[in-house]
Amino acid sequence: MIRIRYSAAARHEARLLWNGHKGLFALLEAARHTGPIARVPRLGWVVTDPLLARRVLNDHARFGMVGEGGVGHMWAQLFGDEMARFFGGARHTEVRTEARDLFTEESARHLVERSQGGHHAALAERLAAGETVDVADTTRVLAGRLVSDLLGLPADRPDGVYRKVFAAGERLAGLAMGTAASTELAPGVLARARAVVDEITIGVDEAYRTAGPETILGRCREMDLGLPLARGLATLLAIAGTETGASGTSRTVALLHDTGQQEALLADPGLLDNAVREGLRVSTPAAVIGRHVARDATIGGRRLRAGERVLLVTYLATNNVGPFDIRRDYVPETRQLWFGGGRHLCLGAAVARVQIARMLQNLLSQGRPYRIVARRAAARVLVPTYASLQVTVQP
Repeated sequence: MIRIRYSAAARHEARLLWNGHKGLFALLEAARHTGPIARVPRLGWVVTDPLLARRVLNDHARFGMVGEGGVGHMWAQLFGDEMARFFGGARHTEVRTEARDLFTEESARHLVERSQGGHHAALAERLAAGETVDVADTTRVLAGRLVSDLLGLPADRPDGVYRKVFAAGERLAGLAMGTAASTELAPGVLARARAVVDEITIGVDEAYRTAGPETILGRCREMDLGLPLARGLATLLAIAGTETGASGTSRTVALLHDTGQQEALLADPGLLDNAVREGLRVSTPAAVIGRHVARDATIGGRRLRAGERVLLVTYLATNNVGPFDIRRDYVPETRQLWFGGGRHLCLGAAVARVQIARMLQNLLSQGRPYRIVARRAAARVLVPTYASLQVTVQP
């Protein structure tokens, strides 16, 4: 009989949220008591029900990404009107359609193996030798290598380069931490954000000219999107593909350990997909998704007016189902809400799943459970995560 230790896992997750972003922690605690949808002063409408959240995400006529409260509002300020039109127009659908083949399950497996395979092999050797590895640091490097490969940037750079790119992405995401009441960026914040973008997009100009059609930047060139928009998309991918991917991976590793469910997965490897899905559900790296009310709408019996903002608290919408449990059946109400929904559903969903599965397979490749010997929560980050997660395989 396997005993599941839910309380330990919950404590560690709460510590990640508190250390990462105290404002987010406060919002999550307050939103637990607001009901499915409520209007909160200075914040706008707060939605915690998964079905109502999906209605908002699927209603592109009434709820948009561009405009006060929309997550695309900041990107439009950084990259101009062309980016705003991209988020809200047909060009977005065209780009997703043209790039879809790069994000199938099969393509994701090839991408992860191509960009991360050598590092996973080295990690397995270290674990087999009884060494302690830092999973959090490893996920940052692996995420950076994967995104560089996908964009068409040089993939043979030292690990330190990817750590710096990841840190720059955290700084850029961190500049959004003060936008709970407004997504309008002050001039000083905007200037700092643009300086960070320059760091993240070093090499994008060259890759845009030379990358092959199997890369995002190569597809952007073939579609004649133009370099400014391509830089914006590269920055967006660098943030979405590293911050959330690294967080989801390291937190799933910790959840499997803290709940004592490694033995169940070792006994039945067929539960791997469940473990990955549960890890993403419980961690929900994109804890809140913002939308702008473009037209009057009625949601959950409440009247939302044009110009207002909506905060979809996806962390609560997914976690209200219950704690991490790799034997949990698929829950249709949540249905991968952690990846968003509608036409802005995360295109890299398959890549995220494959990355997490690959890490879990690696850590359990010795046929024995792994043990977390030390951990440290990341401080002042938009996406809660581990700064360090030291793991070794039990002898």
